[in-house]
Amino acid sequence: MSDLTIGFIGLGAMGAGMCANAVRKHAAAVHVFDLDAGAMAVQIANGAVAATDVATLAASAQVIFLSLPGGKQVRAVCGVIADYAAPGTTVIDLSTTSVADARDVASMFAARSMAFADAPVARARQAAVDGTLSIMVGASQEVFDRIRPFLQYLGSDITHCGEVGCGQVVKLINNTLLFEQVAAIAEMMVVAERAGVTGEKLVEAVGLGSGNSFALQNHAKNALIPRHFPERAFPSDYAIKDLAYTIELAEQMDVEPRMARLANQYYQSAVDRGIGAKYFPAIIELVEGKA
Repeated sequence: MSDLTIGFIGLGAMGAGMCANAVRKHAAAVHVFDLDAGAMAVQIANGAVAATDVATLAASAQVIFLSLPGGKQVRAVCGVIADYAAPGTTVIDLSTTSVADARDVASMFAARSMAFADAPVARARQAAVDGTLSIMVGASQEVFDRIRPFLQYLGSDITHCGEVGCGQVVKLINNTLLFEQVAAIAEMMVVAERAGVTGEKLVEAVGLGSGNSFALQNHAKNALIPRHFPERAFPSDYAIKDLAYTIELAEQMDVEPRMARLANQYYQSAVDRGIGAKYFPAIIELVEGKA
């Protein structure tokens, strides 16, 4: 399998690090495409092969990774791939989309004798650079066994969650829990600070108790305490997109997603108040009344 040509479409915040790992670890060629010429240039300097467009890449690669903003983009790109890729091609979508998007695209590829797996990734941008992502995979067992070596270029924890779409189910729940926890921590951090406890001391003490979490140890320490919310990280717009997918899925499963709706109000308010482009923990500025 190491002699198969890989394609990688989408070289943004997460895609750049993942692609660089694929280029470094894969024995054969890795063809890349992105609308951003600068992002392309970085990968080409690392040894990737430039593709002029999606169609050219699709015709050249036997395994194609996608890392795109959402379901709309995935559907559009997959439509082109389906027209130009050869039967037997495998498409691995690392993006976060709706469950319906994943299953519809999989059906389209199956009709053309191509395979598809939804394999959304979790953890921060640095994990994409380090190759230590958590990857949640929806695919048949046969496809999962076949693509696992390629996924190991990108992640240290790879979980087969079930058939196509199940990777997105788990990823959406993962992200929703994170967004909810960050909102809760933001509220309580402002309470603590105004009551005389520093953010640092709050995280230290709660981190030793039952309130500890990944969000506390990462987002609270690295973003909420220092009030560090860079743009081009993971903005509130992305949180709203993922929460909308979760709310839609919950409703389809006959569950009223009250907590997800409440979290969504925070991130929508961030956009409405003009701070939506900042890293999503910036919602603490809403709690403080600064936005």
